[in-house]
Amino acid sequence: MNEPEPTSDRCSGDDQAEQSRSNVRDGNVASRLTLVATLMPSAVSIAESNGTVGSGGQRGYSLTTFENLDQRSTDIAKGLLAWGVKPGMRIGMLVPFSASFIELVFALLKTGVVVILIDPGIGRKHLVRCLSDAKPDGFVGIPKAQAIRTVLRRRFPDARWNVTVGKRYCWGGKTLDQIIQLGKGSDVELPMIQRPDPAAIIFTTGSTGPPKGVQYTHGTFHAQIDRIRERYDIHRGSRDLACFPLFGLFDAVMGVTTIIPDMDPTKPAEVNTQRLIDASEDWEFDQAFGSPALWNTVIRWCQQNQVKNPFPHLRRVLSAGAPVPAATMAALRELLDEDAKIYTPYGATEALPIASIESRQVISETGPATAKGKGVCVGNRFEGVQWKVIRVDDGPLDSIDQIEELPQGKIGELMVSGPMVTRQYVVRADQNAMHKVADGDRVWHRMGDVGYLDPQDRFWFCGRKAHRVTKGKKAWYTVPCEAVFNAHPSVYRSALVGRGQPGDQQPVIMVELYPEKQPADEPAQQALIAELQTLAKRNPLTQSIDEIILRQEPLPVDIRHNSKIFRERLAAELQ
Repeated sequence: MNEPEPTSDRCSGDDQAEQSRSNVRDGNVASRLTLVATLMPSAVSIAESNGTVGSGGQRGYSLTTFENLDQRSTDIAKGLLAWGVKPGMRIGMLVPFSASFIELVFALLKTGVVVILIDPGIGRKHLVRCLSDAKPDGFVGIPKAQAIRTVLRRRFPDARWNVTVGKRYCWGGKTLDQIIQLGKGSDVELPMIQRPDPAAIIFTTGSTGPPKGVQYTHGTFHAQIDRIRERYDIHRGSRDLACFPLFGLFDAVMGVTTIIPDMDPTKPAEVNTQRLIDASEDWEFDQAFGSPALWNTVIRWCQQNQVKNPFPHLRRVLSAGAPVPAATMAALRELLDEDAKIYTPYGATEALPIASIESRQVISETGPATAKGKGVCVGNRFEGVQWKVIRVDDGPLDSIDQIEELPQGKIGELMVSGPMVTRQYVVRADQNAMHKVADGDRVWHRMGDVGYLDPQDRFWFCGRKAHRVTKGKKAWYTVPCEAVFNAHPSVYRSALVGRGQPGDQQPVIMVELYPEKQPADEPAQQALIAELQTLAKRNPLTQSIDEIILRQEPLPVDIRHNSKIFRERLAAELQ
């Protein structure tokens, strides 16, 4: 394998070290795909269910090799450049997660444009506003998306470079097939990209305010890939059931086959477990990434159908998006091989990955503490991560001199820095003052999470800063309080919400029950509330919480993982 070329003098010492460890010649993160394609050209990169079923009941799959993926993305990139697209332009992606999505993202990265990635499940209002605020120079989208873009063209005045994935009608631009043909006949060279160059704008879910556009550089992606691969011991040749779309991009540059399951990625809680089992039989995947909501659905289905070993080859499970209860991990372990490992990486769109913990440690040690209201232990830091717990402050912190670092065991706000931590928002840039702290050349990110560090330098997550309930000098934190109620066998999950204005709030607990545990009548409902009130009185954290509301409908959750509770919506119901 060739040694990496020296980086330009634009790169810092940290950037040079990161490039050396990744062993790629170009700062462009897509160069990793080319490297993998030279090492294993004929291996399957993507297997996507195509909706067909054979005579023996097996599902049909469309296959893409690493060589195909690399070559087609290069053809598309060259076609875009030959057409006139320039490095640094912002191009929005409006293509559902699929093999085509992965191919197009790598093509755009190879051109040096900034890819705008936004989850369509955030709703049309947020989607249109976020895309408009990102000021795109064009879009790559399916016909339906391009039609909507045409109707709303005034919101995107600079969007001149539009590519339709499918049949193009009256909105101009090029089709993807036309771009590919341009690329195949072009001798244009792909641009050289350095690690500090912008690669993407990725939007937060907006679970605690309007979605914000986070600037990712190529260096950010490199750092993420290296840490994930090393921490979880991921090797070329693995097969990953990618139930979270963006992880399919990581798979491709790690030499891992991406199995795209037959499911709606925006509704992981509604996954059809039998189809995942079918995929396991077809592909014998050894890795899977899914949200806690997805694994809860899988567990309950297997229990109800008495399925004991649904994924016999699965050895590595990654679950993120919200804390994973010890009971969920224990139940999932019952369905897997005894050597399998379940990891819960911790982080945010702005900073990922930050920490991680394995299921055995949760089940045997930290889980019991969580059930008593101690918070959720997210584990130890990834290499290169620095973190501090500081006194909670709802205002901006311009420099590191303004923080007050707290001792071990004291609940405060977490701030982090490191090569995988993004430096700025480029959409909703006004939020930089609230979330970024200058420290010389280093930038710290305020996670917006509250918790504390223990003597083993592990972070215990106690909830979102914006979700704490306050009355005078007293504060209730969501995760510790909710854990007390979640311990009841009828409770699926709960949400702490404040009635009134911050500083003068009354804590309220809203409870979502397991469907089969719903009270049959009013007396049964009152009896259940009385049991929950008794639980609350036994713990100092919750003994002042008197109001408990049993919801008939599920608690509102985020669209990305179906796990983070939208407490702002619940608070609005109380006003």
